[in-house]
Amino acid sequence: MSPAIEPVGDTCARFGEGPVWDPTANAVLWVDITGGAVLRTTPADTSTRRIELGGEVAAVFPTPTGTMLVARDSTLVEVSGAAVVREVAGVPSRPRMRFNDGMADPRGRLLIGTLHADKTPGTAALYRLDGDGVLRPVVTGVTVSNGLGWSPDGRALYYVDTPRLRIDRFDYDLDDGVPHNRRTLADVSGLPGRPDGLTVDAEGCVWVAMIGGGELRRFTPNGRLDRVVPLPVSHPTSVAFGAQGLAELFITSAVDPLSVEERRDQPLAGRLLRLDPGTSGLPTSLAVIP
Repeated sequence: MSPAIEPVGDTCARFGEGPVWDPTANAVLWVDITGGAVLRTTPADTSTRRIELGGEVAAVFPTPTGTMLVARDSTLVEVSGAAVVREVAGVPSRPRMRFNDGMADPRGRLLIGTLHADKTPGTAALYRLDGDGVLRPVVTGVTVSNGLGWSPDGRALYYVDTPRLRIDRFDYDLDDGVPHNRRTLADVSGLPGRPDGLTVDAEGCVWVAMIGGGELRRFTPNGRLDRVVPLPVSHPTSVAFGAQGLAELFITSAVDPLSVEERRDQPLAGRLLRLDPGTSGLPTSLAVIP
C-alpha cells in the first residue's frame, strides 16, 4: 500500500523546490523559485515563515553559523534572518545563466549547478564552491543541472541532468571534491515524467522526484527500481528527509506549469508534502561559506 501523504501547513509556492532539513532550527528550508522567496517550515506546528528576496531563488542551504547560503538568480548570497548580508560568489560570466539545484557534500563543500534561460543544450555545468570563494566546474556539458546526493559513505555522487532522462553515478573523492567515472545508475526515459530533485536514504537508496510524472521512484545502489510512490500532484520537484530521526520524507511541488483545470484538480500543488517512507535519511551536511 502507498503511504499516507499530507500537506505541512497551508503555504503554497508557485514553484516549490529544494527542500533541506535544518537540524539547528528543526525546520525544512525550501524555496519558491518564481516567487522569489525562501520558506522555513516547522513540521511540529506546520507554521511557515516566508522570506522575500526577489528574483528567482533556486536553492537554500543551512550553514554551521546559523545563516543561510541562498542561490538567487546568478549569485550566491549569505542571508541572516531576512537580510542579505553579503555576496559570496556568482555564476561564471554567461548571459541568461542562473543557478539551479545544489547540495553540500559530507565535508561541507557546496556543489551547485546552473541552467540557461533557454535551456540551451550543453551550456550549463555543475560547480564546486572552493575555500577561496571561487566556483570551479566539476561537470561540464550540462543542460539542466538538477538533483544530487551522496551515498552514506560519501564515495558515490548521484546526479541528474534532467534532459538526459537518467540518474548518473560518479565515484567521488572526499579529499578533493572531484566526481569522476560517470556512468548510468538508472535510465528513466521510458517512465512518466522527468527526473528532478533527489535524496539518498540511510540504506543507500536513491529517491527521485519525477516532475510531470506525479510520483517518486526509489532505486537501490545497483540501479534496481525498488519502489514507486504515487503523489497527489503531477509536478513534484524534489525530496528530503527530516523531522525526528530523519524519518519523514518531505516533497516540494509546483503550480506554475499547471493549466487552470489541473490546478483545480490538484489542490495540493505547490504545497510542502510529507509521508512516512518506512526508512530514514542521512544527516544534513551544512554548507561551509568561504
